[in-house]
Parts: sequence; C-alpha cells; structure tokens
Amino acid sequence: MGAPAAALEGGFADPVLDAQSVFRTIMDAMARPGSVLAMKPLVVPPAPLGSAAGAVACTLIDADTPFWLDPMLSAHGTLGAWLGFHTGASAASVPGSSHFALIGDPMAMLPLDQFAQGSQDYPDQSTTLILQLQSLSEGAPLTFEGPGIKGRSTIAPKGLAADFARQWRDNAKRFPRGVDLILTGTDAIACLPRTARLIQAEN
Repeated sequence: MGAPAAALEGGFADPVLDAQSVFRTIMDAMARPGSVLAMKPLVVPPAPLGSAAGAVACTLIDADTPFWLDPMLSAHGTLGAWLGFHTGASAASVPGSSHFALIGDPMAMLPLDQFAQGSQDYPDQSTTLILQLQSLSEGAPLTFEGPGIKGRSTIAPKGLAADFARQWRDNAKRFPRGVDLILTGTDAIACLPRTARLIQAEN
C-alpha cells in the first residue's frame, strides 16, 4: 500500500464522539497524575506508532499546534503524512517549536529542556510530550506527590531514559515553566503534568 493511501486510513471511525471520549480520558489522567487509565484502540496509525499514542495525537493536535516526531518516528514518512491528514497540523522543524512532540524511543529522547518550556507569563506555551513506552506497569517504580494525587501515586513505566528521574526533578524546578508528559502503553495512558513531584525512584 502506498504512502498516500496509508495516510488516509486508520483515523477515528466517528471523529467527534471518539475524540470526545479520548479527551475525557486524557483530562481524567491529567487530573489524577500517575493514574493508569485504559484507552480503547480507536485509531490504527502507521507503524511504529501505537493506537494509544495515535489516539492522543489525533485528539489534541490541530492546525494551530505543530508537532515534532523523534528520529525513530520521523524515519517513517507515512506517519507524518498520517498525522497531517488526520489533525490538519504541520510538522515543526525543531523540537523547541512544537506544541506536541511524539517520542517513539523514550530511552534515547532529547533532554526535556530541549523542548519549548513556556514563559513565566505564558507557561502553557510549552511542549507536551507524548511518549510511547513498552509498558506502564513493568518498569522501575516511580512515586509522585502533588496536586490531584491523594497522598502518593506510584507507577512503573518501562522504557524511560536512564536519567529520567534527574530530568523530571529539574523540570519541576522550572515551574511554572516546563513540559508535561503523556505516557502511553499498548492500551493505556498515564499523565505527568509538571506539578507532579517525583519523590522516589527505584532502579
């Protein structure tokens, strides 16, 4: 199947209702940082992007929010065309100009401070990273506290960079600036807004 045809297929079957459903899940996950929520396979993006990451992208990205793909994902030209067709967005040339960044290989991703950080007056003008992970439950435990978390919340994402804990703590120091993360697995998501404070990381 040629790239043009592949770019047209695999989007939401019902764009309005499906996007609303995914948006509610994302907002719930953002309101409860570190909670792992199920995500139905509502889209079928070109490999290697998974359904959960693809659904998040199709819901949040639009014509006013340029996206950036990491080297693993950008190597697949059909994927950029697929995102452009289903979201109306264009690709950013550099990560610091993106509103959303899709990361297919989180273990090798750029440092978090290489993405748009927002400003003191406009902290919302930062990049939201959509990370595609091997699993949200089979990695080293990370424990967080902060707004939206009752007590503490622990998740175990598999496939993060070795120095993720240090990078996330540095990200918190830039508050109200900094990036937010949406972690995706095969059929689930979890969100880490910049307000989620990492208090314990196990190796």
